[in-house]
Amino acid sequence: MARRNELMVPSPSSAAASRRIMTGPASAPPSVNDEDEDEAEPVVGFRRRLRKRGSAVYAESDDEDALTGTPAASLTSSPARPAPKRARKLTSGDDGEWDPLVAEDPVLDEMDLDDVANLPISELMSQVTPVATPKASSIAHLKRTPQQQTKTASSTPSSQSRLAGFALPPNTVKSGSTFLSPLNSDKKAARVQKFKEKNDERYRWLLEPKDQQQRTPDDEDYDPRTLHIPADAWSKFTPFEKQFWEIKCNHWDTVVFFKKGKFFELYEKDADIGHQHFDLKLTDRTNMRMVGVPEMSFDHWAAQFLAKGYKVAKVDQTENAVGKAMRDRERTTTAKKSDDKIIRRELTCILTTGTLVDAGLLTNDMGTYCMAIKEELQSDSSPAFGVAFVDTATAEFSLCSFVDDMERTRLETLIMQIKPKEVVLEKGQFSKASMRLLKNNLQNLAINLLVPETEFWNAQTAADETRGRKYFGADDNGTAAWPEALQNAKPLALDAYGGLLFYLRSLMIDKQLVSAKNFHTYDPIRHGGSLILDGQTLINLEIFENSHDGTDTGTLHKLLNHCETPFGKRLFKKWVCHPLRSVAEINDRLDATEDLNRMVEQQDVLKACLRKLPDLERLVSRIHSGNVRVREFLATLAAFRSIADLMRDMEPWLPALKSKRLASIFSAGIPNSLIESMAYFDEAFDHRLAAKEDKIELHKGYDSVFDAACAGIDEIEAELNRHRQECEKKLKCTIKFKDMGKELFQMEIAKKITVPRDWQIKSQTAQVSRWWSKEGEDLVRQFVEAREIKDVAMKDIKKRLCERFDATFDEWLAAVKRVAELDCLISLAKCQQAIGEPNCRPEFVESGVSSLEIDEMRHPCITTGPRSDFIPNDLHFGGRNKSNMILLTGPNMGGKSTLLRQTCIAVIMAQLGCHVPATRCRTTVFDRIFTRLGANDNILAGQSTFMVELAETCKIMREATPRSLVILDELGRGTSTFDGYAIAHSVLHHLITHVRCLGLFSTHYRMLTNEYAHNPLVAMKYMSFMTDEDKHEVTFLYKLTDGNCPKSYGMNVACMAGIPSEIVERAEAIASQFQKTKESMETIAHSEFGSSLGALATFALLNGPVVRRAGVGGAQHVDKKAETGDLVRTVWRSLQTVK
Repeated sequence: MARRNELMVPSPSSAAASRRIMTGPASAPPSVNDEDEDEAEPVVGFRRRLRKRGSAVYAESDDEDALTGTPAASLTSSPARPAPKRARKLTSGDDGEWDPLVAEDPVLDEMDLDDVANLPISELMSQVTPVATPKASSIAHLKRTPQQQTKTASSTPSSQSRLAGFALPPNTVKSGSTFLSPLNSDKKAARVQKFKEKNDERYRWLLEPKDQQQRTPDDEDYDPRTLHIPADAWSKFTPFEKQFWEIKCNHWDTVVFFKKGKFFELYEKDADIGHQHFDLKLTDRTNMRMVGVPEMSFDHWAAQFLAKGYKVAKVDQTENAVGKAMRDRERTTTAKKSDDKIIRRELTCILTTGTLVDAGLLTNDMGTYCMAIKEELQSDSSPAFGVAFVDTATAEFSLCSFVDDMERTRLETLIMQIKPKEVVLEKGQFSKASMRLLKNNLQNLAINLLVPETEFWNAQTAADETRGRKYFGADDNGTAAWPEALQNAKPLALDAYGGLLFYLRSLMIDKQLVSAKNFHTYDPIRHGGSLILDGQTLINLEIFENSHDGTDTGTLHKLLNHCETPFGKRLFKKWVCHPLRSVAEINDRLDATEDLNRMVEQQDVLKACLRKLPDLERLVSRIHSGNVRVREFLATLAAFRSIADLMRDMEPWLPALKSKRLASIFSAGIPNSLIESMAYFDEAFDHRLAAKEDKIELHKGYDSVFDAACAGIDEIEAELNRHRQECEKKLKCTIKFKDMGKELFQMEIAKKITVPRDWQIKSQTAQVSRWWSKEGEDLVRQFVEAREIKDVAMKDIKKRLCERFDATFDEWLAAVKRVAELDCLISLAKCQQAIGEPNCRPEFVESGVSSLEIDEMRHPCITTGPRSDFIPNDLHFGGRNKSNMILLTGPNMGGKSTLLRQTCIAVIMAQLGCHVPATRCRTTVFDRIFTRLGANDNILAGQSTFMVELAETCKIMREATPRSLVILDELGRGTSTFDGYAIAHSVLHHLITHVRCLGLFSTHYRMLTNEYAHNPLVAMKYMSFMTDEDKHEVTFLYKLTDGNCPKSYGMNVACMAGIPSEIVERAEAIASQFQKTKESMETIAHSEFGSSLGALATFALLNGPVVRRAGVGGAQHVDKKAETGDLVRTVWRSLQTVK
């Protein structure tokens, strides 16, 4: 491999060894770092390289064991003089990145080689191994003018003296040495070229990569996850290269962070990605291109790569140098293999955007979901879906299956509710229409395509794999121990679970997630228990995202969500997705909010306590998996203690509570079984010490393995003290132990004392010298190994404590859910202040006829506070002998769309259990809200604006019921005037006669208002205004008024938009002529038929068949006689027109 610019400097623990190499001793001490065989051939045990950090150049050890912080190397060397410090120093310009070997600035103005620089040149040269040519930057420094050198010397005089040792003329180098003159760069260029040629030959198979089946990327079956490596290439790999490529060839599409010492390193293609996207310094090492980052910054860099859309794999060392040395001594000579010469490493995890678990990588408090979808087409071409998704941070699985309509309403609703970051699909089995729906509604979506059957497992394979891995217990031979949701799941849902299970297993997180048994059945529509808000309604009403920039600014969820805890925020989002339909449950929530608002001071105490809680739902899941950090474990215990105290403090308030649900939360509190568990953890170890040292040491008697490890250390320390006392007697002086970095138990003795010849000096000062004896050195090695055994036992302690905690996993999780519900109720109570005044408690009417009455209604997301200039409106419709539909007109920009939206939002808030921004609200419970708002096309689906409009309208007519609230905004504007009018007329007629739902129908068709002006089923309303015809100005009053608007005043809006006045005047003349023609046609039609078109249409229903409505997944089964009677009564009311 090509050599790089290196200064070979003796390390502190190998200075004497280096000196022996130079002076020709019988043998040199063996190198502890076996991985150096992946580099150029080693000369000494440690190598130190020039390294630039900001404005400073440092010497850095290339020995991996030195990086791991082990004293193993120092046990085999005996320096003859004090060793220089090897502390790594960071300057203000340090960015935390791994830097290449040589500084690139022309001026090397600061060096961390003090001890080397203070040596005489002759002594320095006697210890320096030949080095390669310095960089051109160093040559540039030598070529400076005297004036430049004087200027530099005046600012940094010490730098010049230090650099003098490097600016050696060629004639000072011994004959035959490879120490090159700074002016000779030809050999360096030749070396670089030789490296390039060598690697081009060794890695020629990377020029045209193929998958493991030797398929090229242009093959439709190409698998980007794997890489084919020829057999002859394997034979040329060093042990380290083989270790790396064994992992990388199975994760070719993943950025692999490879742990080496104190760094994570990226090689070849991954190194290029790091260099191109993040400007990480690119260099060569172990025959491969490489970049690196410090191990402490792994979370930061992993998040950066994930944000760019890459998967990230983490390869950790499974042993350190001490463990490797112990393994080397234990194995026999015959069992040694070349592969065992390097430190063992394993792939520990693979990170993707939708499967993040670690708190350091999660970007917000909301759930992050990975979803598997299985699609099948039914005999009538309607799609059926099986869906399984998981929030990996909480180990919560959800399963569902359903038959959808052609517009895929349920799938769209599910996608808008969950917003998965990652989806898993069957390759070649997912329809284009469904794929378009995913891509249109989800941004930055990661899509994983799995091979059917072999990777996307079917229901039977998924069940077999679940039993085979014993996720739910060692005795799980059937399904009795399975969660109920998994037992009751339909085959299509189990198919989706099989695809998800395979994917989680490939990421190595299946065991920790599935074994939590946290499975639920999910229904995106929930016909029986909640107000249905489908995907289009969530978009049109801007519940979670606004239509301006896609953020949550100005949304209903942002307005109402005042939860303090992360797990409370996630539950509150589910509440907003599924408002209640049970009047009793709604009133109980309203009672809870009033109870909390009555106890203002106690509410502040509750919020202060909740605000301090960590994300317990995620932490309980991480404790179950065993991946929790010590401080996180301590924080979890402290949080549950504070919750127990809080619930105990609330007991005196229980008798005064009206809400049964709130009283049950406080009375349940923390069960006694969990109190006992917390008491055990409190007594088992010192929590403050554990938080300080980030490790748990159990008190004696709580763990036999750990007790034995501690006893072993105590025994060796006693032996060391005995040895020290014996040496004191022998030398007749006082000796004390001194730890110097990694070299422990150095015996500090006054310099005047003569010690035995076989003792090794480790360090010294002007007054004392520090030594190791032969016996002392052996004891120190035993102490280091005993400490390693204790560390392993300590890791096992945390594992056993997690297992003890996890024994009551369900109870811990149930307690968290109660606290989350309390947080949501406090958030609803807080909403009463957030929405401003006036606000009121909604009153629900349990009658057979739908109705809605709201006085002084405001839009809560647009206005808050009593001084707002928002114009409130009264809205009354529905009920006995009242109009079910409001036909709304008004000028452009007059506030019609705002009124439609605020009506829907008022209903959602009422059924959520929240106060409403109005002085009075009296309503029945609605089962669903339908909205047809705005003008959007779907280019990817080949659908025009008008096509999208009609498809959504068709769904409304098919699925709406008398308990639904329907909002239609300017239906029919996407086509010609008469076609649009005809469609709007027919839809409105169908809704008031067949469906009989409550609704608001806004329009600009004057013909439509004329047709229904005297129909008692339709109320005529318009948004009031004032106009100045001469100036073409319109003043919007935003007040809902009885009657209809004479025209739309589009010309006035054209003037406001800046259309030239001559064009507007010409358009106004044409419009006037067109209006006269249209009115004459209406007169002729009315005289010919003798009645309005609406009256004729309703009369025709008396002799026509009863129209049956079909909902999603099948027809609605209603009594035909009752249906016919309702229809006749409705038509008869419609025919009673007012003259």
